[in-house]
Amino acid sequence: MTTAEFITVCGIGVGLAMDTFAISIVTGSVYRRLHIGHALRMALFFGGFQAVMPLLGWFAGEKLSGFISSCDHWVAFALLAVIGGKMIYEAFEIEEVESKPQDPSNLAALLALSVATSIDALVVGITLTLITGSIFQAVLMIGAITFIISYIGWELGRRVGHFFENKIEILGGLILIAIGLKILLSHLLR
Repeated sequence: MTTAEFITVCGIGVGLAMDTFAISIVTGSVYRRLHIGHALRMALFFGGFQAVMPLLGWFAGEKLSGFISSCDHWVAFALLAVIGGKMIYEAFEIEEVESKPQDPSNLAALLALSVATSIDALVVGITLTLITGSIFQAVLMIGAITFIISYIGWELGRRVGHFFENKIEILGGLILIAIGLKILLSHLLR
């Protein structure tokens, strides 16, 4: 993996992890009874799903690469821009106030949260065919980044609450859009 690929995959990992970061902050602030074991399990589930879903997307992207090779940079830009835009929109969206978010100490709730936060990673996996040939390194990096960021989010939530979770999702969306733009411009300006 080249330095440019490494930096791009790290950026994608950070962008994708922002949803899990926000959930971890809320969890740490709301569920004070949870301990470090719960936080590590939650980070492991989030990181695991964020690693597996791009791998599945990458396999799909490999199958489609022959059909979209002439416009692959546009496809990558569009997918990352849509996912980033969706994250930004959801950060501003007025949601119904729930009494509490799902309890991640419950395995079914943790699985639901893990799947919900990794759907975007499935779509991003399609773009990984354009970014790197080292898919296994890329998904391990994305999973590790998500694990670390999720755990840090839980600690922050326990200590300072969830007053800035929406700003985190905006940052994640902007990172994904910037990476999509970088891919597009690097192909157009060759």
